[in-house]
Order: sequence, then structure tokens, then C-alpha cells
Amino acid sequence: MLPTVGKPKINVVSTDFLIASLRLGRLCIEEPILIGSFFLIQKGNTMIKVDNLSFSFPQKELYKNISFTLEEAQHCAFIGTSGSGKSTLIDILMDPERYMFDGIVELDKTCRIGYVSQFSQLDKTKDTSVFEYIGEEFIKTQNEITAVCTEMETSSDLDSLLEKYQLALDAFDSMGGNEFESNINKKLNLANLIKQKDLMVSELSGGEFKLIQVMKEMLSSPDLIIMDEPDVFLDFENLNALKNLINSHKGILLVITHNRYLLNYCFNKIIHLENTELQEFDGRYIDYNFSLLQTKIELQELTKVDDEEIKRNEILIIKLREKATYNSDASKGKKLKARVKVQERLEARRIKAPFVDIKQPDIRLDIDHEIEDSIVLKVNNYCVAFDELLLENVNFEIKSTDKVALIGSNGTGKTTLLREIFNNNHNSIEINGDVKVAYLSQVQGERLNESNTILDEFFDAGFKTYDQIRAYISNFGFEGEIVNQTIGSLSGGEKNMLQLAKVSASKANLLLLDEPTSHLDTYSQIALEKAIENYKGAILMISHDFYSIVNSMDYVLIIEDKTIRKMSIRKFRKMIYASHFDRDYLEIEQKKKSVETKIELALRDTDFVLAKVLSEELEELIKLL
Repeated sequence: MLPTVGKPKINVVSTDFLIASLRLGRLCIEEPILIGSFFLIQKGNTMIKVDNLSFSFPQKELYKNISFTLEEAQHCAFIGTSGSGKSTLIDILMDPERYMFDGIVELDKTCRIGYVSQFSQLDKTKDTSVFEYIGEEFIKTQNEITAVCTEMETSSDLDSLLEKYQLALDAFDSMGGNEFESNINKKLNLANLIKQKDLMVSELSGGEFKLIQVMKEMLSSPDLIIMDEPDVFLDFENLNALKNLINSHKGILLVITHNRYLLNYCFNKIIHLENTELQEFDGRYIDYNFSLLQTKIELQELTKVDDEEIKRNEILIIKLREKATYNSDASKGKKLKARVKVQERLEARRIKAPFVDIKQPDIRLDIDHEIEDSIVLKVNNYCVAFDELLLENVNFEIKSTDKVALIGSNGTGKTTLLREIFNNNHNSIEINGDVKVAYLSQVQGERLNESNTILDEFFDAGFKTYDQIRAYISNFGFEGEIVNQTIGSLSGGEKNMLQLAKVSASKANLLLLDEPTSHLDTYSQIALEKAIENYKGAILMISHDFYSIVNSMDYVLIIEDKTIRKMSIRKFRKMIYASHFDRDYLEIEQKKKSVETKIELALRDTDFVLAKVLSEELEELIKLL
């Protein structure tokens, strides 16, 4: 069961939010508040405290006076748009001495930190069994104890050996060493990997290897485990196993993730980094989103009032200026100066664009030549094998406007098939002669030259001028100095967004997309779903993102028993429901999404009464989730 940390409550108070809340009469000040910073609610021992941290690179400011804490029993999701500096902040927490920053980063002296990287690779020269890999530290310490005991049988220097023995024994006890084999078995059972216990690690799929890394860190019992996108490329079974591992863990977790499934099921605290600012929220992700929407309604209502007042004052200033021009009366000048000062105060007080107005990229998937209803891709009796047979007797065809998800467990040959379709050099693969194909790779270096700047990359793609490139890529979120950065310095999400921009620029009518939502923030994922829905060509997309499949695909091709069969979205939903979701969960999610869209439309029309009524309807749906 996920531990609870009190009633959901926003812990961050930006100046604008505080002013808005006071003016609305919604904020009761019972404790000290530092305007522009944060008030802290103490619930347990604070392991990490960040206070007024500011940090920047030469081309980009990342944080401006951000503050937060990490405390006992908190499972914290760390979210924010791609490139906002989440991984850099993790690096600062892991090794503050490496960075020159303003502000304070305090770690409890006893705090031990475990870490799971998004890019971890197994050292193939040091192959071990799954059990030996997970229990490496336990086995090492156990062997040390055994070695000291053996040495004590023949040595005369018993005092130093007894001290060494006691240190090793204390270390073993602190790790829960007496129960380590039982605990490893429990974790493997929880992740449905107990059958792999005696396999060599090299025999595991990439997703399975990521899970045993998580287990290894959890079993070493650090005070805090930091995980950087542990969900990337996990199939749905492994993603569900990761969910179980997270929810079973008793210590503090800080997890960078954009995965909507994990966000909805695993966390009791949210840290949201956006536009150099940070917000903390104690509660579920779904409640956090609702609080942001409520704040957005209130701030936009106040903004409208401010705008109307400023406009009225501008008219008065114009009239007073006209009178002062034709009349040298000193009183007219004084009235004008007084009114200008009023205007300055109004402008200073004006509610800025709220934190919740996160800029969503305007992803478009352009097409140069639409094909009438016909078959664009045909695969007939396709087979592929490496050390062993991966796929055999694969047969399917895709029509000119089909949106198709290719799914299957990690390591079943999905990426190999997509690459061979793109290369089009296999006798079993036939592509319509009118088709132009574009490919997005999960291995980002395949389709991007990481030594190029963003501008260089698009010159290579056929653009003619800097202005043309800047105008085009701004829709994908690339603005300002970032266009002069090398691609290798970008975040994973930014690289995938850049691939999407290149795919769109090709104006192809068949898109092969290999995990396009990996590393993308949730706002970009939703924008991509809309782009896919509006695209006029055909798409074959490898994905483990349940939401993207259900929201934007026409049907599924599922790999089972080394072949592929077609499945409707309805049957796919039913299959996933049977194992992972509560009854009616997705129907309620769809209703929730519909109401949120209606609220956005009401806000666009400045119909705040309707927006508030709809927010009450939304709150009732959230209770059902």
C-alpha cells in the first residue's frame, strides 16, 4: 500500500499565487510564509533540504531560487517539460561539490543515496546470475565475514581481527543480511521474475535488467533512492512490475518520470520544475493536476479584472494628456502624473501568466502527398533470427490512413522489423511505389548527428535559411539560444522532439515511429497524440505507452509466440484491463479528459462561471479514480 503523507496541499507559494489567493479570500495564513519562496510542512525527518537554489549554464538559466524538501515516507515524482533541468538537479543532489550554484543544498549526515540511471548498461565482461547480481553487496560482505573467521583460526592478532569482524557484521546487519536471500526472492516474486533467478544477467531483456537494477538498489536499504526515468522502454508487464516495486518500498523515493501510469498509481508527492521555478505538492498526481486547473481558473479571472482596470486607466490617461497639452493649468499635470503612477502600480500588480500555463508544443505531422485508400505496406511470410528465432511467418498489411501500434514484450523483434521496413531490402517486405517513408529511432544517435547544432541539423535536412529553421522548430518548443546548442547536449526528451520535427519536415506519407513518447513530458505526449490523430498518412508505431495507443491508434499488431496477430483497440483495452486496471477506470479517465477540454474552452471564452461548474464535475470524477 502506498504510504500517505497527510492531506493534499500545495507547499509552494509563488508571489502571484499568494496575491491571487489573498484577493480571493482563499488563503488562511496561520504559519509564516516567505513570499516568493516556500513554507515547509514538517512530517518526519528531513533527509534533503534545498533552499533558494539558483543555477545556470552559459546559454540557459535552469533554476531561480527554488526550494524543496525530501522527508521520510515520501514517494516523490519529479516532473517537468523536457530540458527543464531535472537530471541536472539530480546530479547536484548526488554531488553538490561538482557544481557552482547559489543557495543551499543540505543532506542529512546519515543519508545514504541509491541511484538508478536511465542509461545503465551491464558490463558484459562480468556476467553473473540474477541472484548474484542483486545480492552482490550481501555476498561480498558475507565472504568478508567468512574470511575473517578463517583468519582468526590461525592468527595471533585477534584484537584487530575482532574489530574487523565486528565492522563487517554491523555492515551486514544494517543491510538486513540475515534475510537477504528471502528478501531477494520476495522482490523477484513481486516483479514476476522469480523464474529468472538462476539465469545469467546477459540473458535478460533490457526491461528485465532495469527491474533488477531497481531491486538491487532497494535491497541495499539506502535512505533515499533516486531513479531517472526507470520506465523508459519497459513493456507493460515490466512497467506493472516497476509499479509494484515502487509501491512496496518503505524508504524515500525521488523518481523522474513522464509515465502517466506510474504518475497515477505510485506517488504521494509531486515536485514540478518549470520555467526556472518549482512547485511542491503533497498528494497524488491527479489531485495536483486538479489544483493547477483550479488555480488557472482563478488567476485567469483575476487577470481579466486587471486587464479591464488597466484599459480603463489607459483611456483616462489619454484624456488627461490631451487636456494637459492644451491647458497649462498645473492641476491638470498633477492629475496626469497621479494617474500614470496608478497605472504603474496596476501593471506591477498584474497577475503574470500562471505557472500552470505550461507551453505545450504545437506538433504537426505534415504530409506532402496523400494516397487514396490503398495498401501502402505489405509484409508476407517475414522471418528473422539472431542467436535464436525471433519472428516467423509474419503477415500483415497497412492501408494509407491506418494508425497501427506494434506491441510485444521487450526483446521480441519489434525494432528489428521496423528497421527492415525502413531499409526496404527484405524480400518479404513490399512498400507501395508512391510511398515516402520517415523513421524515428529509439536509438537517437541513428537519426541525429549529435555533433551538429540544431540549426545545422535542419540545414542538412534541406532548409535554406536561419529564419526559416527558427520559425519551423519554434512550434516544437525550440526557441532562443537553444538552437545553437549541439544536439549531444540536449535532454532525451528534446532529442525525441527534434526527431519528430525532422519526421514532420520530411512530409512523408508513411511514418515508422519507434517509441516516440519515450523521454517526452506528458504535455508533449498529449500534443503528439493530437498530431497523430490529425495526420493524413499511415503510421506504424512501436509503443509501450498504453495511453498513446488507446488515444491515437486504430488497431494493434501484437507479437505472441514469435508471430504477429491483429487486435482491435477494444480487445487490447480489455486485455490490459484484466491485469492492471480497476473496472471502469479508463471510461472515467475519458470522461475526465472530456471535462478538462470543456474547461479549457470555457476559459478561452472567459466563461468563468461555466469553468467553475465544470471543475466541480471534474472533482467528482477524480473521487471515483
